[in-house]
Amino acid sequence: MDDLYKYEKELNNKGIEYIAGIDEVGRGPLVGPVVSACVVLPKDFSLPGLTDSKKLSSKKRDVFYDIIKDQALGIGIGIVDEKRIDEINIYEATKEAMIQAFKNTPCKIEHILVDAMKLEFDVPSTSIVKGDSKSISIAAASVIAKVTRDRMMDELDLKYPMYEFKNNKGYPTKAHLNAIEKYGIIDEHRKSYGPVAKVISNKC
Repeated sequence: MDDLYKYEKELNNKGIEYIAGIDEVGRGPLVGPVVSACVVLPKDFSLPGLTDSKKLSSKKRDVFYDIIKDQALGIGIGIVDEKRIDEINIYEATKEAMIQAFKNTPCKIEHILVDAMKLEFDVPSTSIVKGDSKSISIAAASVIAKVTRDRMMDELDLKYPMYEFKNNKGYPTKAHLNAIEKYGIIDEHRKSYGPVAKVISNKC
C-alpha cells in the first residue's frame, strides 16, 4: 500500500493537500458511454486492498465505492455518450469525460493525478502510466468510474436482456457479438466501432 501513496506524499511534502485522482472506464465497449471520475481524498485516507478497479471483484468494488463516496472530500463524474464518441472518436471523448469530471468536482483542487492521459487543466497535473495501480487517488477514481458505468449497463440490461449487458457491460464478448448478429444493433451501440459498423454496412 505504501507505493499507492507515493505521488500523494510527494505532493503533501510540498504543501499541496487537495489532490485529485482522475480515471475513466469504457473505452473498449461497443455500447454505452465512456465514464470518468475525479476523486479528492482526505490526507489521512486509508483503504487496504484498494487498487485498479479491474483487479477487484464486483462485490469488492461495490464495498469500496460506498467507502470512497462516504469519505471523499469531493467527487465529480464525467459522462460522454455513444453519439458523441461516434462524432469525435473515443480518445477525444475520453478527454472530454475527464475534463467534465474535473469541472464537476465540488471542492478545492490544487493538483491532479491522471491515469495515462495528458490533459490541460486549470491546475497543475501529473500523468501517470498505469496510475490506477500506482496512486491511491487514481485507484479511487477508477472504482467510482467503474461502478458508475456498470450500474448504467445493468439498467440497460433490463431494457435489452438479450444482449446480456449485465454480464458483459457492453464489451465485445462472444455472447454480445452473437446477439448483435441475431437481434441487430440498438441506439446505444457505438456505430463507429468495427463489429457494429460491419452490421450496419451489411444492411446497406
